[in-house]
Amino acid sequence: MKKRFFEEQIIGFLRETDTGVSVKELCQRHGFLEASFYLWRSKFGGLEVSEAERLMALEQENARLKKSLAAARL
Repeated sequence: MKKRFFEEQIIGFLRETDTGVSVKELCQRHGFLEASFYLWRSKFGGLEVSEAERLMALEQENARLKKSLAAARL
């Protein structure tokens, strides 16, 4: 699945709502669904950009380790 937005952009979108922009207006302006916004808010809600980058790095490392464990068990 191809990602349209980077984590930094998503966090920027989430911060725009803090300034008083409605979710509906924000979604229309940037071209994504409200469902995506709420999914992102649950995942990146209180994170800073550096924390989001660290989270992505940990998720990638976790996926790599799971693949290596699966290969070792075979």
